[in-house]
Amino acid sequence: MSELASAMNGAAGAFRAVVRGVPTERLAAPTPRAHYDLRGLLNHLLYWAPRLSAAARRLPAPPPDGGEEAADLVTGEWRDRLAGAADKLATALGSPRAWEGTTEMSAGGDDGRASRAGGAKAGGTRLPASMVGSMVLCELVVHGWDLAVATGQPFRCPPEVAEAALVAVGGLAEQGRAYGVFGEPVEVGPAASALERTLGLTGRRP
Repeated sequence: MSELASAMNGAAGAFRAVVRGVPTERLAAPTPRAHYDLRGLLNHLLYWAPRLSAAARRLPAPPPDGGEEAADLVTGEWRDRLAGAADKLATALGSPRAWEGTTEMSAGGDDGRASRAGGAKAGGTRLPASMVGSMVLCELVVHGWDLAVATGQPFRCPPEVAEAALVAVGGLAEQGRAYGVFGEPVEVGPAASALERTLGLTGRRP
């Protein structure tokens, strides 16, 4: 998992650059993730970031609440919070040791139902730490690209980060499709870049 751990800082940097460039007046814009507009996608990221961070650090999860759909987190200095969350995740998962063993992932919500994050089922049960790390890498790269497309920005993902994301998404793809988080794979052609192949695995059309 060392190549995935070493990709975290680059993934967070590419994600952070896009977040900083999101214009407030575009929050109703559509995104490549069909059931999210831009505000909804940002809300999703802000909701799951502390839960993923707690799992990555093997710390207690945030307390149960009304769940992602009830949250309204795109308020105040949300750019700073989201950029800071990306940095914290990169720090927590920057060491290969953080990807070893198991950890606990909070489901979120107040009814105990399993929730979805990055394509894996998470119901307050123990998961491989490598799965949580892969989820985070997927969130930063794939949703970073989603945000970039929705706001007309470039997504400057370093090639080595895209290669790591391809490995991470490949490990989550089957489960992600089973839970409806990923669509059916899209053919991108033999000359496609690692980022394009990563996106194709999630059902996106790069």
